[in-house]
Amino acid sequence: MNATTPLHQIVIVGGGAGGLELATRLGDTLGRKKRAEITLIDRSRTHLWKPLLHQAAAGSLDIDDHELDYMAQSRWHHFHFRLGAMDGLDRAKKEVHVASTFDEEGREIVPRRVFRYDTLVICVGSISNDFGTPGVKEYATALDTTREADRFHKKLVNACIQANTQAAPLRPGQLKVVIIGAGATGVELAAELHKSTRELAAFGLDKIDPERDVRLSIIEASERILPALPPRLSSATQAELAKLKVEVHTGTRVTGVTAEGVHTQDGGFYPAELVVWAAGIKAPDFLKDIEGLETNRANQLVVGPTLQSSRDEAIFAFGDCAACRWQGREQTVPPRAQAAHQQAALLVKNITRRVRGQPLLPFQYRDFGSLVSLGEYSTVGNLMGGLTGGSIMVEGHFARLMYISLYKMHLLALHGFWRVVLDTLARLINRRTEPRIKLH
Repeated sequence: MNATTPLHQIVIVGGGAGGLELATRLGDTLGRKKRAEITLIDRSRTHLWKPLLHQAAAGSLDIDDHELDYMAQSRWHHFHFRLGAMDGLDRAKKEVHVASTFDEEGREIVPRRVFRYDTLVICVGSISNDFGTPGVKEYATALDTTREADRFHKKLVNACIQANTQAAPLRPGQLKVVIIGAGATGVELAAELHKSTRELAAFGLDKIDPERDVRLSIIEASERILPALPPRLSSATQAELAKLKVEVHTGTRVTGVTAEGVHTQDGGFYPAELVVWAAGIKAPDFLKDIEGLETNRANQLVVGPTLQSSRDEAIFAFGDCAACRWQGREQTVPPRAQAAHQQAALLVKNITRRVRGQPLLPFQYRDFGSLVSLGEYSTVGNLMGGLTGGSIMVEGHFARLMYISLYKMHLLALHGFWRVVLDTLARLINRRTEPRIKLH
């Protein structure tokens, strides 16, 4: 490519696990060699691996210690970062529209902008789907962003401090948490909250007896918890939750949320001071039929085997916001971190091939199984594929180690081996000198 030839413009919208991995790897190859210009657009300034949000909400993880700054990552890995939220698309002009960004006082800090692309990758993840349930937006907290996780944690700490200092007895629902949805997020959050509320009470909240005063409940519309995972994994996880005295209500549909608690279709009422909605996901609403692109009922962009949009070969989509057919099955690829990681790896090859004018490769999803972490209490899961030759159940320390390794694999894709090793050692040292629970 000579100096007069314009660089191929690659725009990636969404800096989640898959999007940031893709921008980093393309920057290290095409960007560093000046074969393309890579731009990552995200509404946030920092990145946190989404499977950690339940730990942040419980306070067992400090967001500031695990966030990655997009501007720094872009500087180190030869791509551009632009702050803003995509809100429109012009396929004819090959332009992405990005809304203005405002500060907490409502002042505009970044004006509305337009970015031209030769190749566009949309990987904006998913958001909670409340299915129009009354009161969810007003009285329940979703865990889609670090801001929401931090807000929930502050509510939890404030509720415990208030209960410890009030003269009156606890009112109905006080210090009770209801989690709506028994997928991985809801189940893992319940276990983390069980541990964190006990650690929080140990820091001077001597009037609170967690065993007596703190109540955790999970409400699930399906007939079992973890409905998307194998039944034996659900049974093992429910047995662990029973040991923690977490109340589990399956086959129960929520019809409304109020300031006092949760109403269900069978006429039940669950008083609660804190409610978390983790019952369903969908792609962001702005994607629905955007600029004539094909989407499904969950607003996901329909893509083909190469992860290109079904109606525009210049546009790719992957991760939770994309509906990609699972080869050999009727269903689409499930919204899991391992899927986004595999798709990002393929797109590094396919976008490089596209820049070079070469044919693209099809995506083949490999299901390596599922792991559900119940914090320090236990981890359960099943391993599948070539690693085991079938499917085996794993529990305990081995499963916990594998769960932690998923996050380490993400960090390796972003930082490389030695930085991850040094960062791990530093965190082990800090854990011995800092509280195990965030107290503010």
